[in-house]
Amino acid sequence: MNKIVEKEFISPQVFRMAIDAPDIARKRKAGQFIILRTCDVGERIPLTIADADAEKGTIELVVQIVGKSTKELSKFEVGDALCDFVGPLGRPTHIELFGTVIIIGGGVGIAPSHPIAQAMKAAGNNVISILGGRSKDLVIMEEKMDACSDRVLITTDDGSYGEKGLVTDALQKLIDEGLKIDMVVAVGPPIMMKFVALLTKKYDIPTLVSLNTIMVDGTGMCGACRVTVGDGTKFVCVDGPEFDGHKVDFDEMMKRQRMYEVQEKESMDRYESLQ
Repeated sequence: MNKIVEKEFISPQVFRMAIDAPDIARKRKAGQFIILRTCDVGERIPLTIADADAEKGTIELVVQIVGKSTKELSKFEVGDALCDFVGPLGRPTHIELFGTVIIIGGGVGIAPSHPIAQAMKAAGNNVISILGGRSKDLVIMEEKMDACSDRVLITTDDGSYGEKGLVTDALQKLIDEGLKIDMVVAVGPPIMMKFVALLTKKYDIPTLVSLNTIMVDGTGMCGACRVTVGDGTKFVCVDGPEFDGHKVDFDEMMKRQRMYEVQEKESMDRYESLQ
């Protein structure tokens, strides 16, 4: 039984949970994810691991409430057990000594950026983290990111915290300063990753993006998570979740992400009407 051992709301729509999962905590690597269900008729929810403590046997998840299933998960409290909890899944981030690595996290994408920043720093890289959000309450895990970064830059769309602007504005400033950037890793909303990749492609900077697509079984059998990367089709759950950002067809991916908007709204409306 995977019990919740810690829970807190970071903002009204974002919460953090620590889950008892000793096998996953021991085996997980940066960039990998889990799939959980709240009940035996529940939706499978893929969530990237934000942190882990192998000694305590726990992993940390940061979740934004976006639909019925995440709303339901937000109602779970310390001591409650999840129905299914599977992982670690996906390919780990390729970690090596690149030189200067820019880690870009947007909104709740900051959470899965954290273990990547940790691993890149441990490998000896100069790590600069750019954290972005629509407003201050969506800039999360600042202290944890600061602990594994040589420098942290913060941007908010509305200027309520850090510099007013987008993560691409902060990245452009670093480029304009003449900083030699050896690798960029971007995790966040698809539109953010798209524009990061467009910017870095202009300067021929290698760029990894972590994709969070519609996903069902997490084994590559259902095909729901397929994306076009270069001239081929890849399955995010087994081939990813990280890919060369310069080769991902973001427009196709974002279109697929909207396939079930009507059903998602209907499900949320039904759930809220029963509360």
